[in-house]
Amino acid sequence: MGDPNLSQTAEERDLSSLLSDLAALEALAENWPEQQKNAASARGEAIDALNAAAFRRLIRILQSVPGISSALREAAGDEVVYTVLRRHGILKPSLHEQVDEALNSIRPALASHGGDVELVSVEETSVTVRFLGACDGCPASALTFYGGVKKAIQDKFPNIVEVKQAKGLGGGEGVEYASPFANFQREGWTKAIALDEVLDGTTKVLEVDGESVILTRLGDKVTCFKNACAHMGMAMDGGDIDDAIITCPYHGFQYSLESGECLTAPEVQLQPHGVRVKDGQIEVRLTR
Repeated sequence: MGDPNLSQTAEERDLSSLLSDLAALEALAENWPEQQKNAASARGEAIDALNAAAFRRLIRILQSVPGISSALREAAGDEVVYTVLRRHGILKPSLHEQVDEALNSIRPALASHGGDVELVSVEETSVTVRFLGACDGCPASALTFYGGVKKAIQDKFPNIVEVKQAKGLGGGEGVEYASPFANFQREGWTKAIALDEVLDGTTKVLEVDGESVILTRLGDKVTCFKNACAHMGMAMDGGDIDDAIITCPYHGFQYSLESGECLTAPEVQLQPHGVRVKDGQIEVRLTR
């Protein structure tokens, strides 16, 4: 048998460099005749199957060695080793990867408005995200957060009880103030009040399907938020309103009634509800 010591024939390359080479080869193969492409694909699948079988046998043998578990975990933490083992289905995707995959379900809708969402951190029961592009700073981002991002995550992972939004990086100026999730469902709309009963620049507190909401009319735009301060959940009615900014009467937190953004603590915001004007009536769809 040969020397079991492994040799390094060249300087180790990083993951992005290795993946770049693979992508270049795959792009080159796109121009091959169909028969040649099929043969190359079959050969690649056979090599993958051989490698996967070898890795599984190697890991199974190593797992029988006392005290080897920590070394295997350390090896799996290497980005190149992790990528290869994931490719062959030997390692399951991390929670971070699974949550990011769940966000892929809403990314096309965000992209249609020139925006995106970035997964900042994932813990066992808590996730933090950040809006990018047109979604960052958009007054409708609160509805996008609750009706799109948070729903996509918690529908797939009900054990994640907290979804937080990190401060954006800027760059969302000059965009259309509309959430791609404002009218994503046809059912569940409730007539709240006639549009002409809410004068421009005024705010009304109403009861909609058993929940207190804050409606504000700003020109042709109407916004709707849950009547609860994001600080401690206290009702906001009775607070001072000046230039579409409401101040919580209990602890002084201030919120924009246009976007729901908290001006006191930017990391929190009012919970938005879907709102639309149809046949002269303001209709609300509660975001549970």
